[in-house]
Amino acid sequence: MKLARTVEAVRQAVRDARDGGARHVGLVPTMGALHRGHYSLIDAAGRGCDFVVVSIFVNPTQFGPGEDYQEYPRSWQADCAGCESRGVDVLFAPSVEEMYPEGFATTVHVAGLTEGLCGRSRPGHFDGVCTIVSKLFNAVGPDVAFFGAKDYQQAVVVRRMVADLNMPVRIELCPTVREADGLALSSRNQRLSPAERAQAPALFESLRLARELVAGGQRAAAEVVAEIRACLERRAPLGRIDYVEIVHPDTLRAVEEIDGAVLVAVAVRFASARLIDNMLVDPSAPAD
Repeated sequence: MKLARTVEAVRQAVRDARDGGARHVGLVPTMGALHRGHYSLIDAAGRGCDFVVVSIFVNPTQFGPGEDYQEYPRSWQADCAGCESRGVDVLFAPSVEEMYPEGFATTVHVAGLTEGLCGRSRPGHFDGVCTIVSKLFNAVGPDVAFFGAKDYQQAVVVRRMVADLNMPVRIELCPTVREADGLALSSRNQRLSPAERAQAPALFESLRLARELVAGGQRAAAEVVAEIRACLERRAPLGRIDYVEIVHPDTLRAVEEIDGAVLVAVAVRFASARLIDNMLVDPSAPAD
């Protein structure tokens, strides 16, 4: 596995791979502190691509004032070992100065899709995401980029950016990986206290409740939202609900009547970490 610290180094590695016959280059963008969810993306890239690049960069521009940029988990040695064991070809780990040199003055903004859900709670977050993802795409030049469904809004926003800016990258959305109790894997989970960790599976429980309500015939989104909130308040009293929303899976606009597939999305702030989760719910799908 090659380690690239600069844009030119990763570009050269990809050029060499393509000159050597690689037809499909895959990119897995991460902020490190890798877990089974990240490795599932890397495995998917390995199955579908000839050459796999993983980026590790804790991107400061997607953290707002008072957020956990300095405290964000970092596990460099373990991440390197994990990538090498998965057959990653290049690990791209630039410095902040490499990605945002002095005088940097450009931001990529996707309107509309970034205004609700996490965008409402974290102003400017998706501008930072889109800016760094566009820079990674320009640096690596991948054919396919792999994202996890836990960050569903992020994937929708990136797909819109790719389409609008004619970027020749296909966005592959991979399933959320969960703990045995349903908690969606996240690097921030390790920051939870034991008591918070015990309550964190309530997010997934509330989503399963929403699916059961819709399967049982409930079509009023407001009623489902109220039941989700009650579940979270009962099962996760240490958390503060950031949002509970039911939206169209493509436009991310709130729906009032559930007459087709919808995205049910939740976010809860614990003292140690903010957690998000979501589930696609389709009233026409057969019950489990």
